[in-house]
Amino acid sequence: MARQRLYEIAREFNITSDAIVKMCRDLGFPVKNHMSSADDNMMSAIREKFKEERETVKREIEIKKQKAIIKEKVEPEAPPPVEAEPVAALEAWDEDHPRVGFQPIKPREARAPRGPKVPTDQKKKRKKDKRRQRHKGRTVDQKEVAVSVKKTLAKMDGGHRVKKYRRRDKTAGAVGAEAENVLQVNEFMSIAELASEMGIKATELIAKCMGMGMMATINQRLDIETIETLALEFGYEIEEVKEIGLEEYEEEAEEEQDEPEEPRPPIITIMGHVDHGKTSLLDYIRKSNVVAGESGRITQHIGAYQVQQASGKLTFLDTPGHAAFTAMRARGAQITDIVVLVVAANDGLQQQTIEAIDHARAAAVPIIVAINKMDLPDANAETVKQQLANQNLLPEDWGGKIITVEISAKTGMNIDKLLEMILLQAEVMELTANAQARAKGVVVEAKVERGRGVVCNVLVQLGTLRAGSPLVVGNCYAKVRTIVDDKNRPMDAVGPGSPAQITGLTGIPQAGDRFFETEDEAEAREVALKRQRIRREQEFRHFKRVALTDIYEQIKEGQISDLNLVLKGDVDGSVEVLGDTLEKLSNEEVRVRIIHRGVGAVNENDVLLAAASQAIIIGFHVRPDSRAREIAAREKVDIRLYTVIYDVEADVRNALEGLLTPDENEEIKGTAEVRNLFKIPKQGVVAGCYVQSGTISRSDRMRIVRDGVEVYNGEIGSLRRFKDDVREVSIGFECGIKIEKFDDLKVGDVLEAYKVVQVARKLQ
Repeated sequence: MARQRLYEIAREFNITSDAIVKMCRDLGFPVKNHMSSADDNMMSAIREKFKEERETVKREIEIKKQKAIIKEKVEPEAPPPVEAEPVAALEAWDEDHPRVGFQPIKPREARAPRGPKVPTDQKKKRKKDKRRQRHKGRTVDQKEVAVSVKKTLAKMDGGHRVKKYRRRDKTAGAVGAEAENVLQVNEFMSIAELASEMGIKATELIAKCMGMGMMATINQRLDIETIETLALEFGYEIEEVKEIGLEEYEEEAEEEQDEPEEPRPPIITIMGHVDHGKTSLLDYIRKSNVVAGESGRITQHIGAYQVQQASGKLTFLDTPGHAAFTAMRARGAQITDIVVLVVAANDGLQQQTIEAIDHARAAAVPIIVAINKMDLPDANAETVKQQLANQNLLPEDWGGKIITVEISAKTGMNIDKLLEMILLQAEVMELTANAQARAKGVVVEAKVERGRGVVCNVLVQLGTLRAGSPLVVGNCYAKVRTIVDDKNRPMDAVGPGSPAQITGLTGIPQAGDRFFETEDEAEAREVALKRQRIRREQEFRHFKRVALTDIYEQIKEGQISDLNLVLKGDVDGSVEVLGDTLEKLSNEEVRVRIIHRGVGAVNENDVLLAAASQAIIIGFHVRPDSRAREIAAREKVDIRLYTVIYDVEADVRNALEGLLTPDENEEIKGTAEVRNLFKIPKQGVVAGCYVQSGTISRSDRMRIVRDGVEVYNGEIGSLRRFKDDVREVSIGFECGIKIEKFDDLKVGDVLEAYKVVQVARKLQ
């Protein structure tokens, strides 16, 4: 792994160089300054330190949350009910203590004479002494006092309960707001969608991510743990939204848990960096040539294949390795049982390899490392194992738990051993499923084919999928018309753990959508329509109306140049990834706006939309029909067709760079020294100069420098040699120069002739 400077690491984690130097010294590494290099051990320690800090922050937030919940749940004990005294006891007390009647008031003359007047202080003291004497030896029952007070207050307000108000501090207020502010979220939301749910700007959320040590972009998709952490930082709780109809399915599945389960094939995902041999490995296993069908010889879709071995079936998912396909790999890891991480022995761990490791850890699935390209002369398996150990993946032969197999997908070396290790890991996991239940699974890919309609690659996880089964797939519904396997052979039914390709859908689902079987087609249609209605309501709720405070933001956004695009692709997953990749190219001056994205060929509606919005149409693995070509030629709409994502990204980047305002640089053409001054009537002062360097041209701008300080900047009024007007004067010649609108020249001034050159800018 290439070494990095400390200032580069500081920029990556969005902290200062001094902070990263101090952190390294605290960790025990003898670094001198921010220019010091960091080896693999130091990088691992730094990343572990940031990970511990994030976990500590998350733990503290969770502790505060639990304390607040416990505090709210604790209620004061209700006082015991007051029992009424029996009437008989009161009558007996009256007999033993006869009441004394009222005595007549004596006239003032018959009263006894008063004693001397007692001071007020002594009166108060006597009263206190009498009170103490009266209560001496008597224990006060606090419960009786509370009951008495409560009864008195009840009589005062006519029998209604008194509403108590409690003064809340800031912490209590935050907890109350947190309990009320519950976000309805789903996994793999983007930063922009989460910010819209919170009602804040996406830039605030990105800043919070950077403060927590995460480098995020506005279109980056987040897992559920990251969403929860960010929500807690802003005082929100989250509630993961369950799709309509799925709860009823889960209830029925719980009722069917007692039914016997059968062993199912393991689902293995092949992951790793681009060009490390993932698809070549799968080709050798399947005895096929998948790479020949991929543009640019890279995998740009998730493929689901099943392989028959002597000891059973294996289901493989092939995921792309390019950086743009992060969301695809995340979906692949979420539906898999085992991850096979392919690492080239001559290249080692790369960025996408580490990213694949993170996805596998987030999905909590076991990892088997296949060290590929061992047939090459520069292959070094020990270096790869050392890099794996730095990522806390200690190989078995080093005393760890990670299975590593040295293979060659080209020659077939140790492929049988790799399959044996996969089957052994699957046997330990004891994978079973109920094949008699209703079918349930996940969409791997979806596309539109001429003559077949919507074609959907699915992976069955539970139950058995049969032809004619009614399904709810995302926001669409279907009655399965045909089922074929990965080799286009027709099938009557698909069991758990097996992939298939189905037709008969009413719409195009998104890659990663869940599907489940219903009782009949009417129920499937009803659930799909409800989901579509809720989706429309969510989009309408997210629509932001313009307020007066937004006018300034709109004025600022008016200074941004937009590149409008219409994206069409062959499958939904590729269109989604392509859109995310292109939108990441935006910055403060230029922006990519995808006004429409869809699956299928470029049609007439796409061209009309592009013409109305002055957009460019990008077709990825699709082509326009004849009608769309005619309208595009008439409306002069640019249609670009691509088969490799690298080419799309490069062309869009070049187009955005063309929208950037060019930089203006000064180019010094020549200098001249003023040696004499001539005053000419009606013209002003003309400087007699000697050209010291370069060439002075009539069209150049002129800067006057006196004692190293610029005193004027303007244009040349006239340039003469003797009495003739000339276009330019070269070095070593004398000339007369008249500066436009400036006569305050002095002998010894230096005249600099320069031109302003515009330089095209590049996207960062």
